[in-house]
Amino acid sequence: MFENLISNINNYLYGYILIIILLIGGIYFTIKTKFVQFRLLGEQIRSVTEKPSDDKGVSSFQALMVSTASRVGTGNIIGVSTALCLGGFGSVFWMWLIAIIGGATAFIESTLSQIYKKRGKSSSYGGPAYYIEAALGSSPLAIVFSVLLIITYAIGFNMLASYNLQSTFSAYNFYSANTTPWVIGFIVAALVGYCLIGGGRRILKVTSFLVPIMGVIYILVSIGIVIMNISSLPGIISRVFTEAFDATAIFGGFSGSCVMYGIKRGLFSNEAGVGSAPNASASAEVTHPVKQGLVQVLSVFIDTLLVCSATAFMCMASGVEPTKELSGAPYVQAALSNTLGSFGPVFITAAMILFAFTTLLGNLYYVDNAFCFIMKREPSKRFMLIYRIIASLVIFVGAGLSADLLWNIADVTMGAMTVINIPVILILSKYAIRTLNDYDRQRKAGLDPVFRAKDISLPHKVDYWQ
Repeated sequence: MFENLISNINNYLYGYILIIILLIGGIYFTIKTKFVQFRLLGEQIRSVTEKPSDDKGVSSFQALMVSTASRVGTGNIIGVSTALCLGGFGSVFWMWLIAIIGGATAFIESTLSQIYKKRGKSSSYGGPAYYIEAALGSSPLAIVFSVLLIITYAIGFNMLASYNLQSTFSAYNFYSANTTPWVIGFIVAALVGYCLIGGGRRILKVTSFLVPIMGVIYILVSIGIVIMNISSLPGIISRVFTEAFDATAIFGGFSGSCVMYGIKRGLFSNEAGVGSAPNASASAEVTHPVKQGLVQVLSVFIDTLLVCSATAFMCMASGVEPTKELSGAPYVQAALSNTLGSFGPVFITAAMILFAFTTLLGNLYYVDNAFCFIMKREPSKRFMLIYRIIASLVIFVGAGLSADLLWNIADVTMGAMTVINIPVILILSKYAIRTLNDYDRQRKAGLDPVFRAKDISLPHKVDYWQ
């Protein structure tokens, strides 16, 4: 009964509300920013390399890595596979579209998080809850958003990441549906708990070093597979666009269409408009808020246009036809086995272990920020210990639950965050756009842009930019 309720809410949310909100918001932001996601592509790359003026401050690159660690994860592999199996090749087009227009949305929300960020003991902090409270004066709405963020990232996303990770082991002979998920869930939960409680710094350093390398290898392997099957590429691209605009497939059963699955899995992966990445963006020390907004555009493109596309083309070029029965890890495993033999499943498992682990920790970084907002202070050590134990138990439980239930829970809570965040940033976008215009003026004058709140007639009190 609970599963049916969640599924019905999910279908309504993504069948009507979110499609309208995401498309209207993304198109509006794209037009108002004069296509910032393309126009300032060179500035995006330059901003990533900029160092903070204070050696102890968080750099744009470090903030990018936190948000990308959460974005690039199990959704880039299992989520894309699920979209292909349930929505068809056309879902890839809709993932691309959500990322392209979502880049402008990510720019607005991350720029706002920089404008309204708070001054901490060692670094700045902020996010949607803070700009909702500071600019709209609505503490209750900010608290509701923070609670949804905690439910989404500590429960929904982390349970799903745990399940997706253990599901990749189903390709091996030792896998037992009754015991293996719980064993893997326990190991992952123990490692995450160890890192959260204060140990495991070596694990964190190793994974933060290996994940970018694995990301590059992952993309190179996918390119290699496409080259091996280059003759099939024209047919694949044709199917992507043909199925994306197949009116009968789209409107005949919209709840299972390529549009809905493309938007759901695209949003799950790149999180543009959800309101999660701004929590990381606020921690960066930059001379102008636009710089960090541009960095987050780059993060969305890396996630969807690079990593998600890598998975999609790797699977589509393999010759294995996606079916409902293969949905999730089995389709990726079958696709790579068909192309790379026994190495394929091992490669995907290694990628999933690294991607899932950093995703789990990146998600909990956002949760820490939400607790600080709700309590108006840094939580006590006892509270954080109890929360981290519970967070680890949630990861353990998620490994053994139903895939459909976990996807639906994650989609509903993520959708609820988006329903709050996008209308808020639509209301506040005029300040982000003024800030962008200020950046453009200084850049055209040959200056390294420096921001002051009075230059855009900001009517709200802020900790920085005086």
